[in-house]
Amino acid sequence: MFKWITKNMAILTLVSAVVAYLYPALFLPVKGYFLWLFAATMFAVGLVLPLDEAKAALKDPKSIVIGVMSQYSIMPLLGFAAAGIVTWLGFPPALALGFIIVGCAPGAMASNVMTYLAGGAVAFSIAMTMLATMLSPLVTPALMQLLGGVWMPIPFWPMMQTIFMIVVLPLFIAMLLKPKMHKIHEYIEHSSPALASLAIIIICSYAVAANQERIAQLSMWIVLMVVIVNALGYVLGWLVATVFSFKASYKVTLMIEIGMQNAGLGVALALEHFEPQTALPAALFAVWCIVTTAALTHVIRKK
Repeated sequence: MFKWITKNMAILTLVSAVVAYLYPALFLPVKGYFLWLFAATMFAVGLVLPLDEAKAALKDPKSIVIGVMSQYSIMPLLGFAAAGIVTWLGFPPALALGFIIVGCAPGAMASNVMTYLAGGAVAFSIAMTMLATMLSPLVTPALMQLLGGVWMPIPFWPMMQTIFMIVVLPLFIAMLLKPKMHKIHEYIEHSSPALASLAIIIICSYAVAANQERIAQLSMWIVLMVVIVNALGYVLGWLVATVFSFKASYKVTLMIEIGMQNAGLGVALALEHFEPQTALPAALFAVWCIVTTAALTHVIRKK
């Protein structure tokens, strides 16, 4: 059952989002708990992170630094451009800000699984994700203030505190506890990814439920911008890897790492510090990037 949940996260996210739209009352009670759910996600991820592989990847620190710098430059600029277009089209600043939150978030932990399925460099993916995540309490609010401040005031210190409490702290605690849980290691390996997936699905579904009326009036422009930002993330990730002469498996990895953002974190930050509509682009991106990466992985495996 756990494996089935993890494998079908894309479909389950989509189905749950539809249910949340049709029956928002089912997910609205999550309002007071979504930060705890995201913290639980990071704790679960910390329990299954193969640290030995991450240490092995540190033998090539140049690639990791290039990867993380690319991620924290390409995606924020794409989000900024999307926000500018959305504002120019007449949408409110709070909605435009949602694209910047998506762009400034670190890479998604699910990218490690997708990299594995695509035959990419898993150790490189893990090292990139961990470094980007550890930097996120400082880098994400700083980028938000720099880029998002054009539209709205950004609560830098509260955002920094939120990211530390729901991302870095639970991840660090889980990594400390992991060696002491060897007796139930097999159970943790199977259950943790599934529980993390369920938490993200519930958070994104709550964002859909909270924005039901806005989604009913949702312009195709917003959906189109989500699709474009995601697609350009993949393309530019591949181009950067090509420019720096990365080997094939590293190209695949960087493409996935940049194209897949931690939109679940974006949803949590938007709901905590801004208006509910700010979470809408992140919620759409969370569903879409999982679907496209799954499809991309299938194509790459066939090649």
